[in-house]
Amino acid sequence: MKTTLAKFLASIVLVLSLGLDESGAANAACLDNRQIQEAVSSGQIKSLAAVLVSAGIDGSAKILNVAICDEGGRLVYHIGVLTSSDEAQNLVLQAQ
Repeated sequence: MKTTLAKFLASIVLVLSLGLDESGAANAACLDNRQIQEAVSSGQIKSLAAVLVSAGIDGSAKILNVAICDEGGRLVYHIGVLTSSDEAQNLVLQAQ
């Protein structure tokens, strides 16, 4: 269990550090990596792991891309995931 969680968290860090944004959030003002780290550290937004757990996303899902964008004054995660059944999903989840 610890190994699976560690791999999952490592993939999240990798995705965030690479700054991948293929989420379709092109029309919204999106945060850069520094802004994301500051927002999570200050408690302005939830961590990606917390958001995924709250949404009931299986820990074995592969994170394909992540962006945090301001949509109408609210921050949302745009997340591309590949489920354990190889189903690709684009999620938009509240970041706050």
